[in-house]
Amino acid sequence: MKKNDWILAGAVIAVALIAFVGYTFFQKDGNKVQIMTDGKEFGVYSLSKDQVIDINGTNTLEIKDGKADMISAECPDKLCVHQKAISKSGESIICLPYKIVVRVEGAKEASDYDSIAG
Repeated sequence: MKKNDWILAGAVIAVALIAFVGYTFFQKDGNKVQIMTDGKEFGVYSLSKDQVIDINGTNTLEIKDGKADMISAECPDKLCVHQKAISKSGESIICLPYKIVVRVEGAKEASDYDSIAG
């Protein structure tokens, strides 16, 4: 590889590292979790209240210490159970066989706008 190739590779790695650090350390904690089943809202639950939620008799979600974690599922691969607990805004746990999506949402800030009219 030539000198310019090394410079380009280093720049790409640096940008990826900066993006990873920014996403990991500056992502805001969520305050609620939304559960969707088959594209329809199943419920919205606070992350500040410890609770166990039965989702259609197939999956069990536990909210504890501000984190949501799928603790059991009847699907064969149990990938959703093996995912880490989620607490940051935008993180999700997905169970494909039962079409369940658990997504952390943050509080809307006063500066968020639905639309701007000019």
